[in-house]
Amino acid sequence: MKILIEQYGYAKDRLSAILDPHYFTELRDGKAKIPYVGYFLSHKIPDMVFILPKVFIIDGKAFGEYDPEDIIDFDNLKPEHKANVFSLSVWIYRAIKLYFQRKDKIGEESEILQNVVSHQGPRSETMIDIVLSLLKFDKEHKNLFAFITRLKHSGQNKIHWQKTISQTQALIQNGIPIYLQPHTKQKDINFDEELIVLFYSVLNYLAQEFKFNVRPAFGYDLLKPETIQSMIDSGKGVRVLRQNRRKYFTDEMVQLWNLLFTFFEQSQYVQSKDNDDEQAMLVREFNLVFEDMIDSLIGDSDIRGGLKEQKDGKIIDHIYRDNALIEDKKQIYFIGDSKYYKDDNDIGPNSIYKQFTYAKNVIQYNIDFFNSRPQEFEAENLQYRDNTTEGYNITPNFFIRGHLQADQLNNYSDANLQIVPIEGKSYRTSYHFENRLFDRNTLILQTYNINFLFVLACYVQGAGERTQEIRSAFRENIKVVLKNQYKFYAMTPRESINAEEFLKENFQQLLGKVFAPYNIDGPQEYYSLALDNDKNYNDENDLVLALIETGFYYKECSLGTDPRTILEPVNHSAATAVTPSLLTIHHIQRYPNSHFLIGCYHSDEQLAWIMGKNDKGTNLYNVRLKRRGEEAREGTLPPTYLAGLDVKFVVLYRDGEENKNEYRVFHVHHHATMTEERMRQALYPNPEGNYFCFVFDEEVQLSQRINLIDVIASAKKRPDYVAGMPIFESGEELMNYVK
Repeated sequence: MKILIEQYGYAKDRLSAILDPHYFTELRDGKAKIPYVGYFLSHKIPDMVFILPKVFIIDGKAFGEYDPEDIIDFDNLKPEHKANVFSLSVWIYRAIKLYFQRKDKIGEESEILQNVVSHQGPRSETMIDIVLSLLKFDKEHKNLFAFITRLKHSGQNKIHWQKTISQTQALIQNGIPIYLQPHTKQKDINFDEELIVLFYSVLNYLAQEFKFNVRPAFGYDLLKPETIQSMIDSGKGVRVLRQNRRKYFTDEMVQLWNLLFTFFEQSQYVQSKDNDDEQAMLVREFNLVFEDMIDSLIGDSDIRGGLKEQKDGKIIDHIYRDNALIEDKKQIYFIGDSKYYKDDNDIGPNSIYKQFTYAKNVIQYNIDFFNSRPQEFEAENLQYRDNTTEGYNITPNFFIRGHLQADQLNNYSDANLQIVPIEGKSYRTSYHFENRLFDRNTLILQTYNINFLFVLACYVQGAGERTQEIRSAFRENIKVVLKNQYKFYAMTPRESINAEEFLKENFQQLLGKVFAPYNIDGPQEYYSLALDNDKNYNDENDLVLALIETGFYYKECSLGTDPRTILEPVNHSAATAVTPSLLTIHHIQRYPNSHFLIGCYHSDEQLAWIMGKNDKGTNLYNVRLKRRGEEAREGTLPPTYLAGLDVKFVVLYRDGEENKNEYRVFHVHHHATMTEERMRQALYPNPEGNYFCFVFDEEVQLSQRINLIDVIASAKKRPDYVAGMPIFESGEELMNYVK
């Protein structure tokens, strides 16, 4: 048995002694390499040749330990490695054969002709097929052999006295007859046992050749491997089996006879001098096999046309549907690209760019589908865009590479899925605008290593439940990336807020930051807000949250959490217009530690703006925040001072008319910080800087009249007072000014 490795540069003369020239490519300096992977058996050396994928070159060494030229001869491997190498060689052979069958079944003839070499000689089975069939027969019929052995030996040594007395001469000793040659009940040849002995002798011969383990042979005396080799060379094995062909009657023994006859006949043919045929099961581009292996593990077979084979001619390696990342009631497509060999250049700028293009094409395909057939799209349970926020769902995207560890060459059961850093990070991002996760051009890409042997075994045996295991790992890993990079909030509109109008009004500030992923029945609406954790966006995020607070209740909400579990229900039916004659009455003495803001307005137009009676109504009163180093001026206060106050009411009077002792009172629902741009959009005249806003929910009455003249007169005595500045009094203090 010979072991070669794909794409390794061997001395040309060594390859020439094993393979015909059309199976390898000449290099410089007397070197040559093999572009194939698979199984080969030729007339040059009557021996099997396995050409393994280059993934088995680990850190420059075959299996992480050998110079590849040193182990061309299988016997040069260490004993502990021989069984592993034969086993993985058989796995590779079976994978290529399965690939050939899968592609042939779906009619990909051009790919087969270009990439697969399949020569099986004068029979339909290769030599390795025969070996595998013998091993399979042993595994499946171990109970049969035990039964035959017990049956044939039961009672066979009992003496047949009638034949012994009538046909043999007794020796008389002390008057007692002694029969030296008694007849036993079974003197005929047991052909079943002969076949079993030959079978286990052949297995023992192959085990010595390929270093695999076989079960004990029930105490039979087996033929030595040298004897089996002699039976092959002389043709005796074929002759003996032909002579005994009519001696077997059960289906199992006939099947075993056929297997052994095929083995001896094929072995004799392969080793004969007249043989000039070759056996081969080779694939030229093993990356195509690995791609099929990964696709059978994670891919969907029922993908609509236009998704995998895209309209621009690009073909996605792997695509499948799974639950979306923010919540799992809607689905999204996951997009993957496989690289079977780890190389420093296998995931370069070109590969990354193409992978992002694949994702953009999938998004556009689904948007076209959504626009043209919305009802059918809804039935598909997919979600790519939300029309209210005009945000886009997150589309997962990844590379996956085959990987091997030198100390795990017999590990076919563990996926060992590992994230590989891209440019020092666990992911790569493509975007048009920063801090907009829900923008259609914001895409996240990850790279994974996966145990090559695990993928190989799943391909040959069937993946079963391991498919969902791997898919779940991809989904959870990208969720970890998102949780580390972004802070997520759940939002629901306040009682008096129309969410759609609010989002349209603040479209520029919220585009790409807000999305509606939640599939929740009922009148209450829920949205997701995502803000980048990078400290460079701290100021921007603070302003976004201040803006959101004017229209929504919000709380942090990790991915996968139902927003109803963290946000209280909102009774939108209670948000009705205030009737002045029916204003709610509040007792000042009930708020001793809360604060009342006494502020002024300059005109009826400003009051209408404050009360939300124009097209950009806000229902708020604003105080301009004092900038660092800025001298105090009319109406400005430091943000730290304002944040420390618990303001429950705003009392408004007209500037210059405080002597009339007339005012209106509004109950504060919450406060928020608003930018100059946000105030300009709300039609606030000549905004400058940022503003601290007190948002109203209703106009109210106080149970007792306030002497506004005295409140303002007292405030003017303070050394820091500036004309027109807001005055803050606690409920306890304000009781001193009650008439």
